[in-house]
Amino acid sequence: MKKQKNNIHGVILLDKPTGLSSNGALQRIKHCFNAKKAGHTGALDPLATGLLPICLGQATKVSEYLLHSHKKYTTVIKLGEVTDTLDSEGEITVTKPVAVNDSQLQAALAQFRGDIKQVPPMYSALKKDGQPLYKLARKGEIIERPERDMTVYSLEATLQSPNHVELKVHCSSGFYIRSLAHDLGQVLGCGAHVVELRRTDIKAINVGVAHSLEEVLSADLKDVLLPLEVLIEHMPKIQITDDQALSMVQGKLTPANGLITDQLTRFYQPNGYLYGVGEVSDTGFIKARKTFVDTDNEGV
Repeated sequence: MKKQKNNIHGVILLDKPTGLSSNGALQRIKHCFNAKKAGHTGALDPLATGLLPICLGQATKVSEYLLHSHKKYTTVIKLGEVTDTLDSEGEITVTKPVAVNDSQLQAALAQFRGDIKQVPPMYSALKKDGQPLYKLARKGEIIERPERDMTVYSLEATLQSPNHVELKVHCSSGFYIRSLAHDLGQVLGCGAHVVELRRTDIKAINVGVAHSLEEVLSADLKDVLLPLEVLIEHMPKIQITDDQALSMVQGKLTPANGLITDQLTRFYQPNGYLYGVGEVSDTGFIKARKTFVDTDNEGV
């Protein structure tokens, strides 16, 4: 007889170790606490470390709001070598001499700031006709990938050695640091690939408050579980009445009664309970996008 899964609701902020996939880390935590439902807010490559929020139960409903958020990374790239995966886990395909000074490096950064176009790498989870690109790449297939619109809010570089550069990147969702490393290497004329990668921030959440995998797996759940609100604290909040909450639960058209919001907003009931996330329509009615009414109060 299978052991009944636990209805756990909340967020665990993980500092993912290198050498482990994001799904691998997720499954270990899910198994450790025998959680019924779990997800994360955007995968990191096995090579990468850093912030990976693990969402349990009701928190999986709001994971998308971080998945599509801006992020910050610190990475070290190696000049003079191109690999098929664009990082150090791949095979070296091109080797070139390196003669890059700091002034050349700083000048090359300009074209990678602001609104840019970026081609995703073949070794990625993006799909073509239902097949992940990385599976096609492993078969030796290379397909054309359309450019995507990206934004780089800030980009700083430090020449650590003649062939190693540290980059600090603040970028929009869906940005590939490996593609940035490759493209920068092409501009510099010597090629480059990622050798270290760390995600330090997702929106206002910093990796400094995250726990190592060892800490999570050995901890009491109450010591590492945070309320799901930590993922949506950037949203404004307003209070609805119990009658409005009941009306929405029953699927009725619910008047806002003077409540005003022009963006996704957290709706709280008078007792302080987070009812859901939604907005107020132009016609004066509350529209809930996500609701948490079917959760127990554990971890939320």
